[in-house]
Parts: sequence; C-alpha cells; structure tokens
Amino acid sequence: MELKEIYVILGDVFREVFGDHVPDPFPEMTAEDVDGWDSLNHVRLIIAVERAFSVRFSTREITRLKNVGDLANVVLGKQT
Repeated sequence: MELKEIYVILGDVFREVFGDHVPDPFPEMTAEDVDGWDSLNHVRLIIAVERAFSVRFSTREITRLKNVGDLANVVLGKQT
C-alpha cells in the first residue's frame, strides 16, 4: 500500500469520526485543524484507524504522533 492510498482511507476514517465537514487529511494536519478533535475523539480516531487498516498501535507509537503525516507513516510501516 502506498501513502496516497493510506490518505484516501484516512479521509474516510476522519469523516466517520468527525463528520462530513472535516477537510481531507494532509501530512501537517493536527487536532487544531479539525473541529471536534478532542481527547475522546482522538481515542475514537485511533481505534477507527486500527480497524480500517487491520493494525494495532502501541502506546509508544500513539504518544509519538505529532500530526497526520506521522500517523500515515506508522500505518505504512505496519503494511510491509
């Protein structure tokens, strides 16, 4: 799977968690860029991403995420 495909799927996940008003995910996107991205929705997002890509994140991986680009790269690393 390529990063481009990951971002397409992440777009679906973001709309599922945050609603249709959310912008398409981009590498520098953070919680500040999305209405409603609070701590509860962060947990919902991580669970939805794990489900969408059939992966599991460690606590360490989650705490190191600074933006959507980091998330996409962790997903990419788990796909190989």
